[in-house]
Amino acid sequence: MTHFPDFNQHFSGMYDPSLYSDMLGPLQEDRLGMTVTSGQVKITKDQSNLIGISIGGGAPHCPCLYIIQIFDNTPAALEGTLEPGDELTAINGVSVKGSTRTEAAQAIQQSKDHVIINYNKLHADTNKAKSLDIVLKKLKHRLTENISPSTADAFGLSRAILCNDTLVKRLEELERNELMYSEIRERTRNTFKAFYELNHIYKEFGDVFTEIGCREKQPEAGEAFRRFGETHRLFEKYGLEMLNSIRTMLGNLDTFISKAIPDTKLTIKKYEDVKFEYLSYCLKVKEMDDEEKDYYSMHEPLFRVETGNYEYRLVLRCRQAARRKFSQLRTDVTQKIELLDQKHVQHLSSQLQTMVSALAQYNSVCIKLFSNCIRFPLDMDLSQCFDFNYTDEQDLTEENDELSSLNQTSTSNNNNNNDNNNTITSRKNKRQADSKDLMEETEPEPEKDNNDEIIKLDDDEGEKEEANKIEQPSSLLLDD
Repeated sequence: MTHFPDFNQHFSGMYDPSLYSDMLGPLQEDRLGMTVTSGQVKITKDQSNLIGISIGGGAPHCPCLYIIQIFDNTPAALEGTLEPGDELTAINGVSVKGSTRTEAAQAIQQSKDHVIINYNKLHADTNKAKSLDIVLKKLKHRLTENISPSTADAFGLSRAILCNDTLVKRLEELERNELMYSEIRERTRNTFKAFYELNHIYKEFGDVFTEIGCREKQPEAGEAFRRFGETHRLFEKYGLEMLNSIRTMLGNLDTFISKAIPDTKLTIKKYEDVKFEYLSYCLKVKEMDDEEKDYYSMHEPLFRVETGNYEYRLVLRCRQAARRKFSQLRTDVTQKIELLDQKHVQHLSSQLQTMVSALAQYNSVCIKLFSNCIRFPLDMDLSQCFDFNYTDEQDLTEENDELSSLNQTSTSNNNNNNDNNNTITSRKNKRQADSKDLMEETEPEPEKDNNDEIIKLDDDEGEKEEANKIEQPSSLLLDD
């Protein structure tokens, strides 16, 4: 059997990073155009002997130690000087350059009450760090927001945490409440409009009865009609006062619909956008961590890590800024939704109770007013309504109407003409007799002959006119 030499024995330094560092020298840091400033901070520990930071980088792969995350409500977060991406240079006066993160953590824990940290603060523009990759990740999160988990898994879309956020689902509830409030506002407005028209009718009704009372000759009836009309005028007066008292209800509903709900919806949309941005940076950090693990598993160096890992630290700073915005907007959305819920439960019910109580009070006042004005039954003189005094001209008009009706019937039956003539003659004789009696009573006897001649002349002219009227139907027949 052929014996082969041990590969690791002869080529043991092929994958040793120290070999490349000895041959090529240390690599310079690539800060990507960012600047750093040095500083020192003293942080008091909590009861668990921690300051609340997570450390990354360090030997043997990265030449520097940096802060990955600062936890909420910890001494480091409350102090506010350190931020993710800042480099740790010394702890309690001891340099940690070239140390591992485990050694740095032990140095912090060995301190008793407080720890002094020297750092290099990274000054980065988070707006310039928003690359196309972040924009595409935001778009993917927005698309997968309304997709069920099974559908997302079928398409191979990963769903980050907080995608099914309950605050975003409250947006649909707000839209339903907005629709309900809009319908309540329209119905209330229509009710007020109809009530206003009813009050206007009350006023007109009262004016009519007041006018009737003023023209009534009977004192009691006139007083009854007047009080009845005044009562309806009071209905109109109290109705307008009631409308003015509850008119603010429509203003409150308009404010709730046009300002409160749209403002909350806009805040939810901003919160949703910031949430997607924060999730995109979280996903970017996870991808970069996975990339480092893959290179370390293959014992291969990663250029960005060996040059200070500034790209990764920039993403950490952007993630922290997005997380800060996300937490602030989440608090604002929660508070606004709670206020809207309180208004939905209390404000709307109080407004409706105010309207119902105002209507009930108005009805009770109207019933009281109407009960005090009842003065019926009453006595009225209706003799003038049935006492008709016709003049001579009216009599002649009626006779002409009767003659025209008789003439129309004569066209169908000529035998009725004689009866009509007899009727006319009898009426004429009766009228002549009445006129003679009247003249005998009123006129003196010396002038009796002249008056008789005048009456006779009038009778002759009347006979001629009636004869002409009787002859008219035949002429009408000829014309037809």
